[in-house]
Amino acid sequence: MFALVDCNNFYVSCERAFQPSLEGKPVVVLSNNDGCIVSRSAEAKALGIPMGEPLFKIRPLVEQHGVQALSSNYALYGDMSGRVMGYLASMAPELEVYSIDEAFLSLHGMARWHGPLDTYARQIRSEVRRRTHIPTCIGLAPTKTLAKLANRVAKKDPSLGGVLLLDSNERRQWALERVPVEDVWGIGRQYATKLHSMGITTAAGLARCSEAIARKHLGGVVGARLVRELQGYPCHQLNPSEDGSLARQSIACTRTFGRPLAQFEDVLGAVAAFASRAAEKLRRQGSAASLLTVFLSQNRFGNAPPPHTRSAQVTLPVSTSNTTELVRFARALLGRLWQPGTVYTKAGVILDGFEQGGQEQLSLFAPDGGERVERLMRKLDALNARYGIGSVQVAAVLGAHPGKAPWKGQQQRRTPAYTTCWDELWQVG
Repeated sequence: MFALVDCNNFYVSCERAFQPSLEGKPVVVLSNNDGCIVSRSAEAKALGIPMGEPLFKIRPLVEQHGVQALSSNYALYGDMSGRVMGYLASMAPELEVYSIDEAFLSLHGMARWHGPLDTYARQIRSEVRRRTHIPTCIGLAPTKTLAKLANRVAKKDPSLGGVLLLDSNERRQWALERVPVEDVWGIGRQYATKLHSMGITTAAGLARCSEAIARKHLGGVVGARLVRELQGYPCHQLNPSEDGSLARQSIACTRTFGRPLAQFEDVLGAVAAFASRAAEKLRRQGSAASLLTVFLSQNRFGNAPPPHTRSAQVTLPVSTSNTTELVRFARALLGRLWQPGTVYTKAGVILDGFEQGGQEQLSLFAPDGGERVERLMRKLDALNARYGIGSVQVAAVLGAHPGKAPWKGQQQRRTPAYTTCWDELWQVG
């Protein structure tokens, strides 16, 4: 049996955990540069505020109903996610962190020790709320796809109390009938349109498909497995890491600039900062990268002809998580992409081709000093962990305007980083 634990309106819930006055009020959280809506409270959803809508387009609605619009506070959200996932990892034999606010749990054999699984799930839900003030919904089922579906039904139906257990064919069929086919995990817009044209409008209709139809119309074996999972036959197992966290296969650090940039040194500062941050994440999960990609974007609504985004990639001589090496190669890629006189609005760094740290395939001509570099990176991470992210960084991050970082986004509505910054600790008066 699998369980999917999903934090409700996660970014908003994190804000409410430290600002109880926001409970019961319409709240939205904005993307980088305070641009688009990336999280909504139930009250904001009830007002018809759509996900991804730019704030300026709904400003009259925001002002009319007193909607609280907050800047994204990713340091806070990441820390709160770690607290939730840490507790969940202690409550099940295996945990797969699916996203910042979702996790799959393996509950095989748990009923023997804890009784009915839905009762156990309610205990988990209650304890997460007590520890973190984050509300959750939990779906339980014999497959991961059905657990995802059960979670969705539990979230939509308040009478279920946030928990739905699909432990019989009758309950599974009841849940399948309630979910539109386009809301099934793994069914995108194109597949949904195709299925509707075939008269399949619900998850129940999809579950009744034959394997041959699924293979023909839903991407071969992937579609066949999806249908089998809806029928209650597990085809996907958990993919836990040793510490219960999600070991990423790719790391991307991208950002829309706080203002358009035309100077190479300013854009270099952004790219160097992104490469440094990606390297920190890489070391944290014990990996080394062999592929590095850098991209630059112009304003796609401006007068410049497409393409508005250009990218360059390099295969590194030796897989590495060394910040200085990654910044050096990122700078070289930026030089290949740079077009003088062009104004850029966004940049990003992407790392791929991961190998286990300490087991990289070395080059015959690789310089010695690996142990020295590892010690340096450990010291760098320790200093930034103690004094705050970015306290010690490569000089290229400073750009042409040391101390100003013109690439940094606007966060005029950001709340304090209550749990990750000594200067912003939560104060109770």
